[in-house]
Amino acid sequence: MTAELVRGQNHPLSQARLEIRISAGTPIVAAAALSDENGRIHGVEWVAHPGAPTQPGLEVSRQAAADHRLAVDLDAMPETVHRVGVLLALPTGGAGPVRFGSVAAPFVAVTGLDGAEIASYTIHGLDAESAVVALELYRRQGAWKVRAVGQGYAGGLAELLADQGLAQARQLAAGVDEAVSRGLARSVQAPPPRTADGDRSRQAAAPALGPDQGATAPQPGTAPQGPVPPVSPYGGQTSEGPGQTAPQPPAYPGATPDPSAVTQPSASTSAPTPGGPVDYSHPRRQNAAPPPPPPTAPPAAPGQPARPVAGDATGWSMEERLYNQVWGMFEDLARTTAAYRSAVDFAESRMDKELEQVLSDPRSRIGGQGDAAREAARARYAQLVEQAREALDRDLVQLQAEADVVEPALPPAYARWDNPVWHAYRVPMEIPMALRLGDLHLPEAERIRIPMLVRLPLERGLWIDSGRTVSSDGSFADAHSLGRLAMETAVAHAARLLAVYPAGEFTVHVIDPAGSGAQPLAPLVQTGVLAAPPALGAAGVTDVLTRLTQRVDLVQMAVRGGAADALPPGFDTAQQLLIVNDFPHGFDDRAVNQLRYLADEGPAFGVHLMMVADREQSSAYGPLLDPLWRSLLRLTPVADDHLADPWVGHAWTYEPSLVPPGSQVLHQVLTQVAAARTKFT
Repeated sequence: MTAELVRGQNHPLSQARLEIRISAGTPIVAAAALSDENGRIHGVEWVAHPGAPTQPGLEVSRQAAADHRLAVDLDAMPETVHRVGVLLALPTGGAGPVRFGSVAAPFVAVTGLDGAEIASYTIHGLDAESAVVALELYRRQGAWKVRAVGQGYAGGLAELLADQGLAQARQLAAGVDEAVSRGLARSVQAPPPRTADGDRSRQAAAPALGPDQGATAPQPGTAPQGPVPPVSPYGGQTSEGPGQTAPQPPAYPGATPDPSAVTQPSASTSAPTPGGPVDYSHPRRQNAAPPPPPPTAPPAAPGQPARPVAGDATGWSMEERLYNQVWGMFEDLARTTAAYRSAVDFAESRMDKELEQVLSDPRSRIGGQGDAAREAARARYAQLVEQAREALDRDLVQLQAEADVVEPALPPAYARWDNPVWHAYRVPMEIPMALRLGDLHLPEAERIRIPMLVRLPLERGLWIDSGRTVSSDGSFADAHSLGRLAMETAVAHAARLLAVYPAGEFTVHVIDPAGSGAQPLAPLVQTGVLAAPPALGAAGVTDVLTRLTQRVDLVQMAVRGGAADALPPGFDTAQQLLIVNDFPHGFDDRAVNQLRYLADEGPAFGVHLMMVADREQSSAYGPLLDPLWRSLLRLTPVADDHLADPWVGHAWTYEPSLVPPGSQVLHQVLTQVAAARTKFT
């Protein structure tokens, strides 16, 4: 029976191997500190945190997330350790909340490795605090207990660690912040918070689940001074110059309002048994505010889960239901895989401990008795792994069945380029909720591809990494081939953005200083969907960046001055996308600063950045550009396992959404976009 603790209450622990599960309504940092009998931390090596996630008997998450699982082995604790503190902190330096009083109360549970809760604690009463000691596991007279602490610190993690006697508290807190920033940069952003009740039922491998992570007058170009611009490789066209109209700012910052609210998962939904199949019946769906009725699933055989159908999730439209369903599949696969990996880790640690016991007894090191004990330990390991795999396979069968019906039903914004829906493409009248940037999958489920959907308008810039990358099959591509493939990936993403926005509501600019992207950019240039020919040379770089930074400045001043509706008439209200190829070629220090400014301020005012670059080529700038790279969502032109989910933090293999070789779908779609744009203007 679970002990629901209040602040200061303790409870005995009968197991040495534990999991500490943490749920919060926003991404938080989870750490654990070892201390002596007086509660003093003796050094940075006594703290497990995202930058150093493993310590003797401890393992914590490697990134900030809304849900965490911390592994604890009390038998592995050094004799000098008498206390283990579970520390929670809000990430610093981002756009998230800065005090616990503005978010849902964190929930912490101590469980056995089978998922059964031993004790739980909901941390109420926090206000200005940004770090908190949630729980404390402590040793008393040879036995371990857990105590609910709930001690908060307004000064953050640095104040918390200093209060526990750590001399290097500030340095360690800064290191944790740096590690968290790197982790968030590679994390796929979760959907925004949901407001109504009801949701798809979740995989039960993690019993104490909390809510989902919340997914927040232009002047004509002046004549360039200095050398004459180079001859353009784009069919004789030259970069934008005097006499051409500069792009114009949107009528308001940010873009369109969010579509209708999505439903928040409910923690009170009854959990199925651990390891059971995913339940597609969604018993609480009807508690939501009244969206159009979802499709009816075909009748299932007695004792079997309901067969999945496309759109079987909450939402006010089929598009929203499909969006929620895809994110539900994403979370289900992350959690069921986490349960499988946890079970395998437990089986391995149990086998290691049993083998260690055999070797520690001189009488059983040799001879038939020792061999039998070793064989029994390996047999138990194989049995546990087989049981875990069977549970995983049951879930994967259900998820694969759902993916098979969802993929063909996706609208163009969510669909692959080889989906037949593109053959019936028409320029839309409304902006979609999200856009597909590729597919995600895990090694345990190679056949299940999860569409990687990001919300529109884009909240982060994109970085297509053209640096040396090992593809998922272990092969390398030379620098020239990889650079071209990266540019083709950028063109595919830009074309998709142009295709899903209504006519005249999305504009694309290109900076290609050396003209090296001429061939991959041909579909955009030849169909006439660009605002102007790609800008060449240093003069072209300066011209485009100056106009876009002026645009951001103008709209920013209008909004902050309360005169957002007083912008000059005739301003272009379209979202702007800037594609930059071959950075930092053609960029001086001023241009680099303008680029950083657009990456930081542009998305809020309708200017988005897509970089095609090799980070190593800009290494001369040192740490100056680190914030730029972290602010962008890194994508690769080849399959690569660099992205993480926002719940568990698995490394997911990302595959870009590219046009099939020989297909004319990209040209056909862009031709329709150009025709609609001509009619619009």
